Amino acid sequence: QVQLAESGGGLVQPGGSLRLSCAASGSIFSISMMGWYRQAPGKQRELVATITSDSSANSADFVKDRFTISRDNAKNTVYLQMNSLKPEDTAVYYCYARILVLGRVTWNDYWGQGTQVTVSS
Repeated sequence: QVQLAESGGGLVQPGGSLRLSCAASGSIFSISMMGWYRQAPGKQRELVATITSDSSANSADFVKDRFTISRDNAKNTVYLQMNSLKPEDTAVYYCYARILVLGRVTWNDYWGQGTQVTVSS
């Protein structure tokens, strides 16, 4: 009923930039929180940044001043602009959204399939 489609990952050199996008589609009535998590090999998934429907944003300390999260409510899309990338940012990045599906009364969490970001020279 709901799909999250991510794009924008890839290989970039240290100090470079990438912009991730995630579009939610399907039988959506409303979306509250959207965000990005990441998981590096051998590590647990960790929060990168989240943003509410009124664009109140929160981000992890390790990405402050480098990554910026934003969203377009009309397009049900969340973005992650990543600047000054470091090798330690290498991970699979997952999109997240808390969605109220049409005809339902409870909110549920949905995840994208993940997009690989590799920072290497």
